[in-house]
Amino acid sequence: MAHELPALPYAHDALEPHVDKATMEIHHGRHHKAYVDNLNKAVTGSPVEAQSLDQLVRGIGSVPDNIRGPVRNNGGGHWNHSFFWKLMAPGAGGAPTGDLAAAINAAFGSLADFQAKFEAGGVGRFGSGWVWLVVNGGKLEICSTANQDNPLMGKAVAGCEGTPILGCDVWEHAYYLKYQNKRADYLKAFWNVVNWAEVAKAYAAAK
Repeated sequence: MAHELPALPYAHDALEPHVDKATMEIHHGRHHKAYVDNLNKAVTGSPVEAQSLDQLVRGIGSVPDNIRGPVRNNGGGHWNHSFFWKLMAPGAGGAPTGDLAAAINAAFGSLADFQAKFEAGGVGRFGSGWVWLVVNGGKLEICSTANQDNPLMGKAVAGCEGTPILGCDVWEHAYYLKYQNKRADYLKAFWNVVNWAEVAKAYAAAK
């Protein structure tokens, strides 16, 4: 199947002033599109051509050796970004409620403590990558992955495992136009656009 670039669920300038319009245009229209295009090139004519994106990411170890690298990088990039766009929304932010809020408090002590640990995970990721909140063995955990790796790829590949319910892109292309080298400021601003309803939906499906 041909993989396709999903439309953004909001306008490019909808997350201003926290995420700027120019970054969104380049991030979605160029970077994400490149992952989709390169993934299609890698899988066309291969034994995994008909697999869904989720199947490719979860089964990365079964992808043929000659295309595993490109599928890992570009399939991961496509999955991660498709997930990322949904995790943000205009007029969002605030705090989670219900089961998700209770789980965060149980795992981390408070929302503020969770946010501090999540930010630290993002700041501490050397080079490019992602910071995640995952459900692993029924428990919430924070982890980070390099490049476009995803916890669904498993610990042997990604360095951590679990089902992502929240993630933040800490590649420089996600923030450099507005925040330059201030990754910590970008991560703090991220909370202003987090779509907690979407995170709660992911949590309900993963737990």
